Amino acid sequence: MRQSISFTKPNDEWLKAQVESKEYSSKSEVINDLIRKARQKQDEIEWIRSKLVKAEQSGFTDMNRDEILAQSKEGLRRNGEL
Repeated sequence: MRQSISFTKPNDEWLKAQVESKEYSSKSEVINDLIRKARQKQDEIEWIRSKLVKAEQSGFTDMNRDEILAQSKEGLRRNGEL
């Protein structure tokens, strides 16, 4: 799908630099990569929110901070989000 969007001068210069550095082949590729990353980050946040809601509803835990962090990271890995 083809669309037209406008950028501020600093953002346009940054996009051009990404293409010139050969990191990306076009501005569109840069934008699509940024959107993919933002969507992935949003999915991670939603996953964490759902875990927090579930935790709040279930009450207290005996796990310490490191155990909770390890469990959260493992959940993200299983879901392909980390």
